[in-house]
Amino acid sequence: MDFTFTEDQLAFKEAISRFLMTEAPPEMLRDIWETEDGRSPELRRKIAEQGLMALSVPEEQGGLGMDDIAWSLLTQELGYYAIPDSMADTAYVAAGLLRALPDGTTGREDMLTRVADGSIRIAISHSINPLVADVHLADKIIVEHQGAIHLVSREQAGYERNESIDSSRRLSKISVTPTADSQIAAADTGAAIWEQTLNRGALAVAGQSLGLAQRMLDLSVDYAVQRKQFGKPIGSFQAVKHKLADVVSGIEFAKPTLYRAAYALANNDARADLYVSHAKLASCEAAWVAARHGIQVHGAMGYTWEADLQMFMKRAWALNASWGTRDFHRQRIADDILADDAQIGPRYTFGE
Repeated sequence: MDFTFTEDQLAFKEAISRFLMTEAPPEMLRDIWETEDGRSPELRRKIAEQGLMALSVPEEQGGLGMDDIAWSLLTQELGYYAIPDSMADTAYVAAGLLRALPDGTTGREDMLTRVADGSIRIAISHSINPLVADVHLADKIIVEHQGAIHLVSREQAGYERNESIDSSRRLSKISVTPTADSQIAAADTGAAIWEQTLNRGALAVAGQSLGLAQRMLDLSVDYAVQRKQFGKPIGSFQAVKHKLADVVSGIEFAKPTLYRAAYALANNDARADLYVSHAKLASCEAAWVAARHGIQVHGAMGYTWEADLQMFMKRAWALNASWGTRDFHRQRIADDILADDAQIGPRYTFGE
């Protein structure tokens, strides 16, 4: 059995990396952070022109019809370059929710078409996230209310901005009064869709966290090579090598969990909750270790504004509790593996 990515998938990842390397250097990100909205319409337009907004949209609505596995690669690049835009919320999480709605649902096809061409921004208000990203710019807000799915415009929702340690995270507390007119799916249909939405949101955070961890590792390695003490690069000292090795280990152990979770979601695996929670915990932990050791490698200066490390470190901290805290995801894992009928052992892993 071949568990590796295809040449096309790897070429896709490389193309995204080259594009974002050119369009989103750290100095540009700092400029975007300091704007009122914290977003760059020009960058979002270029992202849409590359077809990245259309990945999860069905071909019937002008999309590419790609699955969660493609997003496990793309979200790593979004994290690696700390893209200051909630494109994954619209193009992955919201698009997945819209695809799951029954055919004929009011506005479904139109919104999917607009997601594909980049002309709409959708915010997702899920009960697990008390703070919602990019409400101040959203054209539409999809709201969970007692399991039902509601769709409202920004003008129909009240919101209060909430500061984040990460200047690129524009979060708000929203207040919406759902009505019969705003409901697009009842609770009996919506409950399963919201569960998938939670998993996709958590998987997007896991992928970004893994990308952030890799970027912080690369920055720390570069600094360790250039910074000298006692006439030698600090990277030659065993204590520094050990810290960087810890980061590498965390990243390499997290990658398989991310890909396993993406595969589970793409194939409607009954244990997708378990795999997604495992991926989020492992990826966020890798990012935390990369941030902590990165600060130490940088001589405790990594959190200052002048250091690029702080941009990725703060994003990792801010994303940690998004789409479920550590306790929430640990409990989901415990509920699975400690159940009386838990499917644990080689015969369940590899089949009989």
